Amino acid sequence: MAEKIVVVKNRAGIHARPAALIAQTANKFASEITIERDSFVINAKSIMGVITMAASYNMQLLVKATGPDENEAIEAINTLFENKFEEE
Repeated sequence: MAEKIVVVKNRAGIHARPAALIAQTANKFASEITIERDSFVINAKSIMGVITMAASYNMQLLVKATGPDENEAIEAINTLFENKFEEE
């Protein structure tokens, strides 16, 4: 299992567009990918799951991946967060 703490850096937080980018990116990988906020755990491959997490600006989330490409999956998701979902 690979895991990494990511921070929501875009001011609008995770709304529909970033959620779609996260799910699209996660679906490129064979690994199971989850995102955790407090005790709330969602499947990163589900757009609705990601939206319902209601992650706002500067919030820390834990991304976990388990599978054959777990490290690549974590890095791809982390890159989305680092690039502020290309919104700013």
